[in-house]
Amino acid sequence: MYVVKFSLNNSKKLFICSVVMVTPFISNNTIAAEKNWLPDSVQIHGFLSQALIHTSDNNFFGTTDDNISEDFRELGINGSWRIIPDLQIAMQVVWRDAGLTDEQGLRIDYGLADYHLYSSENGMLGIKAGRVPTPLGLYNETRDVASTRPSIFLPQSVYFDINRNSALSADGGYFYGEQNTDWGDFSFNVGVIVPRTDDPDLTVQLAKNIQAYGDPSWISRLNYEWHGGEVRFAITYAEFNAHFSPIPAPFKLNEGRLQFKPLIFSAQYNAEKWSLTGEYDFRGQRLNNFGLFPDSDTTGEGYYLQGIYRFTSYVEGMVRYDQLIWDKDDKHGDKFAAKFGVPAYSRFAKDWTVGLRFKIIPGLLLSTEYHRINGTGTISKLENPESTKQHWDLYAVMLSYDF
Repeated sequence: MYVVKFSLNNSKKLFICSVVMVTPFISNNTIAAEKNWLPDSVQIHGFLSQALIHTSDNNFFGTTDDNISEDFRELGINGSWRIIPDLQIAMQVVWRDAGLTDEQGLRIDYGLADYHLYSSENGMLGIKAGRVPTPLGLYNETRDVASTRPSIFLPQSVYFDINRNSALSADGGYFYGEQNTDWGDFSFNVGVIVPRTDDPDLTVQLAKNIQAYGDPSWISRLNYEWHGGEVRFAITYAEFNAHFSPIPAPFKLNEGRLQFKPLIFSAQYNAEKWSLTGEYDFRGQRLNNFGLFPDSDTTGEGYYLQGIYRFTSYVEGMVRYDQLIWDKDDKHGDKFAAKFGVPAYSRFAKDWTVGLRFKIIPGLLLSTEYHRINGTGTISKLENPESTKQHWDLYAVMLSYDF
């Protein structure tokens, strides 16, 4: 039996105040639009969500081990303005709390200008610049809003939630295009970026007392859709670069460099009542010049297969198998464990997930899910600094609202 106690610390007070402030904001925006105080091309939307999480062992987004944690919540407001037919600007501001993996509070998720260089009935070419959502796989560009995710937590083999900010968007520019044909719709994105490195767990995975900085990187994605999205394919390839500088400490640590190169193959089929999605991530990772430990050049992989069935327009179910391996040459982690004295199961994660979602009213969604996990390759070292368990269960419930 679990006894749950809620206390209003500063972060929770801020969240509640933010929710209270949303209501007059929506009302004022509606009135302004009705009185033409805002241009017709201005759109303002928002979202908020609150989750409860419990785990049988280990911690995920808060102190969840044999406890029910409410330390996962999100609130965001976004707006866009099409200044002229070919130029649009957009921005999203978010307040988020995700246990020790994200305690930054308020931040800008994205802020960009989007200009159409060429457009016709069958295609377009354009450029985007600023802080732009990263076109990574099928879900990354929309992972910020709970209702656009297929589950409370995305498959961790491809979309790492403990490094959500670094993956979600980056500063830089993209050249993109779309072309509609009789054989389907094609699109592409090519960008030069500087990755964000503001996830607390990013540096802890390597060493303590270091500061991360993004370096010039690039990313590309090619998409194909048939019959308006009934069939979707995508290939993503990126090269993310960063360097890590030591914070003064008793030990010697050089300035190290990290290169992360994911190659993602994505496929999805959408029928009237059900959909099937699979993604495979072939991931190279190179680490050098740290001095504290040897240089490394490893290749990992991650993949998942996910099925969703819509029982009614208000209820849908989901089942998924998700697997992550950090090093294909050491799939069970035995070599890594012998070398660094850590559990072998920290180098992989195998996750069976089932979930149900209920649309209570338009915009209001209740999501529930259960995970049976073997391994700890996807959990935070900040939240699990000491002993962990290999086999564990995760339960989550989330209430979310879009406006």
